[in-house]
Amino acid sequence: MSDLDTSQPWLDALKWDAHGLIPAIAQDAASGRVVMLAWMNRESLQETLRCGHAVYWSRSRQRLWRKGEESGHVQKLLSIRADCDGDALLLLVEQVGGIACHTGRASCFFLELKDGHWSPADPVLKDPDTIYRR
Repeated sequence: MSDLDTSQPWLDALKWDAHGLIPAIAQDAASGRVVMLAWMNRESLQETLRCGHAVYWSRSRQRLWRKGEESGHVQKLLSIRADCDGDALLLLVEQVGGIACHTGRASCFFLELKDGHWSPADPVLKDPDTIYRR
């Protein structure tokens, strides 16, 4: 059995939801900025630790999603932590290319509430049409 067997106590210690998922917050190590929130299952967490790059569970695609698999904007894993309740993860990452969001921005958290409306607060760093095959 590998070090990352699905029956390992460190996996069992986490509180997975009814779908076998746990929220994972990615934070850029250089800036300290939260760049995205995604979901992980046991397999994606194990694969993240095995390969050293963030691998999430895509709820829309119903499959493993290797962050940056299309864009090249991978997240190199530097550290992983669980919160005090064991129901959320924090991944400290090196965000390759400085872009985490599919909109071409540094962070997925770019909308700011102003005067009762959500407005983009961060610039597009790269046109998504040049990043993704469409």
